Amino acid sequence: MRLSSKNLLGIKDLSKEDIRLILSTASQFKEVLQRPVKKVPSLRDVTIVNLFYENSTRTRFSFELAERRLSADVLNFAAGTSSAAKGETLLDTVNNILSMKVDMVVMRHSATGAPHFLAQHIPAAIVNAGDGINEHPTQALLDAYSIQEKKGRLEGLKVAIIGDIMHSRVALSNIYLLAKMGAEITIAGPPTLIPKYLQDAFNVNVTYNVKEALQWCDVANVLRIQLERQNQPLFSSLREYNLAYGIKRSLLDSIGKDIVIMHPGPINRGVELDSDVADGPYSIILNQVENGVAVRMAVLYLLSPQNANA
Repeated sequence: MRLSSKNLLGIKDLSKEDIRLILSTASQFKEVLQRPVKKVPSLRDVTIVNLFYENSTRTRFSFELAERRLSADVLNFAAGTSSAAKGETLLDTVNNILSMKVDMVVMRHSATGAPHFLAQHIPAAIVNAGDGINEHPTQALLDAYSIQEKKGRLEGLKVAIIGDIMHSRVALSNIYLLAKMGAEITIAGPPTLIPKYLQDAFNVNVTYNVKEALQWCDVANVLRIQLERQNQPLFSSLREYNLAYGIKRSLLDSIGKDIVIMHPGPINRGVELDSDVADGPYSIILNQVENGVAVRMAVLYLLSPQNANA
């Protein structure tokens, strides 16, 4: 089985069947990860470069572990220690890497559309590991896998996405995916962090009352406040944000039902999530991290030259 595209640039470009194929393939690889020997030869002789122009810990480590579990040859690129710091263009950098016979590129970049630009100019398969404030497709896929694993389905579930929606590529990819798979979506957070066009453009519910969103939902995906992307103050203080929009154990207990709590990380503890929620019985945050490796193994396998030629 193959995906309908040679690249993974965004959830927007995937069909419902593509998403189902990735999630079912991830289940097979998760079984592999439970074995004493966690390595398979699926991508032997495939060379993958991790091209990260932005800082990353979880995503980069998750991709690298997925690649090594599949027996790929791995090259890691960090912009700050490369010729990019001397002014080399993105295309020159990648062409130089491709001259080393690289088959696949996993790319994170602060510029929206950078992976799409690359896909138009080079023959290698491109996996978008996050571009600007556009999309983060593998995060949405691992979130979907984690929800499905916990709740047994996606269709018909009520999912609240809470926090800094305006600056979040995770939010956009999740909205695309959940809508395609038949879930209901509510967006919650401060008015200054929710784009005005969102409700009409994506047919989602919007509320500025977090308790109301939690009372409605089955799953709450809580997003990080991205201060590094904000050019001006969009709320009074982190303390005030926590008081008005932070998820606290007392708040969850007052609602009186089990709600699955998710977070893509890194967590601003005491801001969007209190520690007793992040580490509590409602949370599947560490499951998301574990599932990220299996989902990324699935994506890489399905886009690999071996699978394309099979």
